[in-house]
Amino acid sequence: MSSFAIIGFGEVGGIFAHDLRAGGATAIHAYDVSAPAMERAAASGATVHASAPEAAAQAEVAFICVTAGSAVAAAQSLASGLAHAPFVVDVNSISPAAKQAASRAVTEAGGRYVEAAVMASVPPRRLRTPILLGGPDAAGFQALMAPFGMDLTIFSEEIGKASSVKMCRSVMVKGLEALTTECMLAARHYGVEKEVLHSLADTLPHKDWPGLARYVISRSLIHGKRRAEEMREVARTVQEAGVDPLLSAPIAERQDWAAARGREMGAEVLATTDLDTLLKALATTTRHKAAAE
Repeated sequence: MSSFAIIGFGEVGGIFAHDLRAGGATAIHAYDVSAPAMERAAASGATVHASAPEAAAQAEVAFICVTAGSAVAAAQSLASGLAHAPFVVDVNSISPAAKQAASRAVTEAGGRYVEAAVMASVPPRRLRTPILLGGPDAAGFQALMAPFGMDLTIFSEEIGKASSVKMCRSVMVKGLEALTTECMLAARHYGVEKEVLHSLADTLPHKDWPGLARYVISRSLIHGKRRAEEMREVARTVQEAGVDPLLSAPIAERQDWAAARGREMGAEVLATTDLDTLLKALATTTRHKAAAE
C-alpha cells in the first residue's frame, strides 16, 4: 500500500499527505483548483497533476479534502480516473443526502466510495483524528489503512449515517463558537468579560473558560469560511430531518462574519493565546467595519 491521491490540498489535505508519507507511503499525488495550493503540494514532495481524475488514476486511495460546497462536484469530477476501482474517501463535512449523491457518482464510475465523518479538529491529532466510516467498502479501507495507525471506526454500511452524527454534533460545536464570539464581543463593549466568564465557569464548569473562549473564537476567525459552508450543510441536514434550522442557518452567517473579520486582523493576532488581546483586536476591527458602512 503506497499510492495516495489528495484532492484538495488545504490544511487537512496537507496534513494527511505529510503523515501518509511519514507512515511509509511512497507516492502522493495531488490536485487542487488553487495555484498556491498546488505550489504547496509540489513543495511537500507530492506529484501534482493537471486534473483530479489524473491524480486519482495513479492512486489506490483518493482522499477528497475540499470545502463542503465543492464536495459533490469533486466526487463527480473523478469519474474518468476510477476505472481501477480505488477507494475514494470523502472526509468533507456535508449532509447525508450530499454524501449519498457523492457515493452514487463514485460507484457508477467504478470507484469504491467510503464515507468518512471526521469527529474532531484535525491539526491536534492529524492523521489519527477519530473518523467514523460508512458504506459497504468501509471495512476494506479500514483494513488497508491499518499500517498507518488511523483511528477508524466503522459506523454503518448505509451511506449518510456517519455524517448525520457529525452534522448534528456541528450544531453544538460551531454554535458554541458563534455564541461565544457574540457573548464575549458584547461583554467587551460593556467591560464585563471577567464577570461573564466567572459566571459561565460557575454554571458550565470548565477549568479554563478564558482559554476555551479564546480558542473557539479564534477557530471561527481563522476557519470561518469553511465552517460557514459546513453549517449550511448542517442546516440542510436539520431541514431534511423535518426540523426548521432556526439556529443552524444563522450560525453560518456568524461564521462568514468571523471569517471576514479574521482576514482583517492579521496572523499574529489570530495566533495569540491571550483572550484580551484577541477581543481588543476583534472589537477594533468590528468598529472600523461598522463605521465604514
